Amino acid sequence: MKAPKGKGATKKETKEVLKPVEDRKVGKRKAAIKADKSSKRRVKKQKAAKKDPNKPKRPPSAFFVFLEEFRKTFKLEHPNVKAVSAVGKAGGEKWKSMSGAEKAPYEAKAAKKKGEYEKLISAYNKKQESMADDGDEESDRSKSEIEDDEESEEEEEDDDE
Repeated sequence: MKAPKGKGATKKETKEVLKPVEDRKVGKRKAAIKADKSSKRRVKKQKAAKKDPNKPKRPPSAFFVFLEEFRKTFKLEHPNVKAVSAVGKAGGEKWKSMSGAEKAPYEAKAAKKKGEYEKLISAYNKKQESMADDGDEESDRSKSEIEDDEESEEEEEDDDE
């Protein structure tokens, strides 16, 4: 007899081949792989939790400055369209079709916002460095040394009275 052709034939053949394999070993491998994936996910979540909420947000690019204005006009022209993706696609097509002269005002606004951002981020970085320096000085001295200094100051005050 000839083997039947098609998808069904290959599935039966693969099932027969897999039957002699011990299920316990396969199960352990799958469990180990699942554990690896979940631990990687945990690491990513921990990294994301370290973001500082006080850090300034990055400035928008020229396209996003354009898209802010385009979104308003698009909503007026197409009040029935509610999909965000439709607005984005239409904005992208419009941006691609614009000439360099038409894009210039948006690029100027984006450059201005970028300059403001650089000032804010440099001030933020200086503040972070100063906070890190303050923390390092205290960590150089152990807790027992700090407590000894406090006790000696109290003794000196008692001696003066």
